[in-house]
Amino acid sequence: MKTTILGYPRIGKTRELKKACEQYWAGKTTETDLINTASNIKKDNWLNQQQIGIDSIPSNDFSFYDQVLDTCLTLGCIPERFKKINHNNLLNLYFAMARGLQNDHIDVTAMEMTKWFDTNYHYIVPEFEKNQSFSFFSKKIIDEYKE
Repeated sequence: MKTTILGYPRIGKTRELKKACEQYWAGKTTETDLINTASNIKKDNWLNQQQIGIDSIPSNDFSFYDQVLDTCLTLGCIPERFKKINHNNLLNLYFAMARGLQNDHIDVTAMEMTKWFDTNYHYIVPEFEKNQSFSFFSKKIIDEYKE
């Protein structure tokens, strides 16, 4: 019998992702450091799945913050208030959508969060506009598959 799973915990063995994100948000580490931490977590997760005998290891089960937000960014569902943020840095746009962004040039509120059914897990609520269009905006799915 072949085995697979739908996804794998993304926080790291000792909550490395949480710590790395907090350091990044505080300006105490670089985007490169955060991405390297994420890559190491993904590699550890894949190796662990392989070692325990998972035959088909899923891709794109990692998220820095929220899978629903990942999907919004992938499909180009970016609320108007975030369009003034530099789209050349997707990670900063992503975190601005998740947490809001306030600095000398911008003051935008985060997207709303709500509970997943009746659990304590919260996710970002997509914001659709009248005549919403969808386009392939983020290459996260492709990049993680290649990784």
